[in-house]
Amino acid sequence: MVVVQMGSEEREEVISALKAAVELLEQRMAPALVPEVGSNIAYAVKGAKEPGDVAAVEGRIVKKRGAVHAVGPVEFGASDHVARIVLTAMKFDPDIRSAANIRYSPENIALLEELFFEICSFDRAHEPPGIRTMDWGVASCCKTGVPDVIFDRGAVGKEPMIRILGENPIEVANNIIKLSGRII
Repeated sequence: MVVVQMGSEEREEVISALKAAVELLEQRMAPALVPEVGSNIAYAVKGAKEPGDVAAVEGRIVKKRGAVHAVGPVEFGASDHVARIVLTAMKFDPDIRSAANIRYSPENIALLEELFFEICSFDRAHEPPGIRTMDWGVASCCKTGVPDVIFDRGAVGKEPMIRILGENPIEVANNIIKLSGRII
């Protein structure tokens, strides 16, 4: 007997689209864009409310022998961090269901500006106590609409990071590939 959960078809579509995006990143993302903590890319089902509704790469995306490599499979609930970026952005625009994190550098921000992306930043030093950084930082950048790019310059023990947001993981991956083409 096969048990079909409600929404399982959409969840399969999310996994399939995310796998295709990860393959694009493995083939064409510049390894220099992978941060020390690794990258990840996430994609949520419509109306997602919790990290379990958001798929991502288990174990992140890392640099390995000079190439970009997904450590594990694409699964729901695989990344709390990137899932919270997506879930917070969805509170402001439910169509923005995908995000990825990449390495921050002033040069990368300048290149993203040259590509005419809408960019916003937040300063972790202004983070109110008792609120998670991604919830507060992403929300502070989305008050007048969700930008294409959100970045921060890090803090003690926190690597600076760029987050690329979009409606789906193929859009996000293609925007990362556009940036990759500028730095190679």
